[in-house]
Amino acid sequence: MVAAKAAVWALCLTPAGLLVWRGFTGGLGANPIEFITLRTGFWTLVMLMVTLAITPLRRVTGWNRVIQFRRLLGLFAFFYATLHFLTYVALDLFFDFSAVAADIVKRPYITVGFTAFLLLVPLAVTSTKGSIRRLGRNWLRIHRLLYVSAGLAVLHFYWKKSAKSDIAEPLLFAAILAALLLFRIVYHYRKRRGTTA
Repeated sequence: MVAAKAAVWALCLTPAGLLVWRGFTGGLGANPIEFITLRTGFWTLVMLMVTLAITPLRRVTGWNRVIQFRRLLGLFAFFYATLHFLTYVALDLFFDFSAVAADIVKRPYITVGFTAFLLLVPLAVTSTKGSIRRLGRNWLRIHRLLYVSAGLAVLHFYWKKSAKSDIAEPLLFAAILAALLLFRIVYHYRKRRGTTA
């Protein structure tokens, strides 16, 4: 399991490492800030979807040990979301917080994206074993916000890409999220009827 966790760490850090490498080798394209913004946003969504897929994977395969990776993957989702937000605040707006606030209020896709990020904060803060023990069943209720955050993140991505009529990736993420939600709904429906293991 130690080797598996090391492999997950390496895989999750690879996109960030590639961004750093591109930065040093001039591989960020004609608009480096936009490239970094899009890549960190993309990998935030990937990490969110993979995190949400852990429980369905465990239920379908019976591989219970995979659940040990869920918290780590969720924290990496928050890591990339933070990089995404900091790129916008630091590199795009140069810490002009009045401009940030104006964007959040006036631009719907920024409003939605910022809300998605804010919803990840309590999930990251309560990801420790101590928080799980203290919160008990409330921990599960809080962490269901991950679905809401993922939905808002997909909408944020869709609105951003639709401005350039490039919606293939947002629609793919929307389809994945819909499938994961459908699995959850069907599982709990069958569980209430006593037809699941």
